[in-house]
Amino acid sequence: MLLKKVDSQTLSAVKEIREDLHMHPETGFQERRTSALVAARLREVGVDEVRTGVAETGVIGILRGTGAGRTVALRADMDALPIQEESGMPYASSVPGVMHACGHDGHTAILLGAAEALAGTREHLRGTVKFIFQPAEEGLGGGLRMAQAGCLEDPKVDAAFALHGMNGMGTGRILLTPTPTIAASMFEIKVEGKGGHGAMPTPASIPS
Repeated sequence: MLLKKVDSQTLSAVKEIREDLHMHPETGFQERRTSALVAARLREVGVDEVRTGVAETGVIGILRGTGAGRTVALRADMDALPIQEESGMPYASSVPGVMHACGHDGHTAILLGAAEALAGTREHLRGTVKFIFQPAEEGLGGGLRMAQAGCLEDPKVDAAFALHGMNGMGTGRILLTPTPTIAASMFEIKVEGKGGHGAMPTPASIPS
């Protein structure tokens, strides 16, 4: 498959969408404005089918190529966190007590950019691309709800990909892994000792 270089107009649109989403954050299963924006943009760039209201506020876009092939899913999360923004940026959150502190505004905007780029090369596409915009990633089980709602079926997904922004990695760098990564894992431990940050304890905070 051939992919044309993403033009400056698409990149500008991605930046504009990201800043718009950042200004209007919505928490899990409340992403109504976000979902409406996503659905409208998918239709605008020529995605064949757009499904809304999946697991309440999820959105699925389906782009069919001109030839037979497998189905690949590209996924982004849309929800924000209940945190007060104090960045002072011109596009800072306009919603008191809610902000995109984990980059889901960027994930959503990037996936919309990918949808536009892929739709623009439909003649070279063999198979189907499914764009999955998931609600409620932040601890509310949105991924499970989307799966239960059939986001990996009709058509059945053969492979799925996602991304996550990483501070400090540097612009223009991409890290890949052949195995699953950044998956949720829940467990409980009991620690007795002096207080400290669990990830980066100081020597004085390590229990003797």
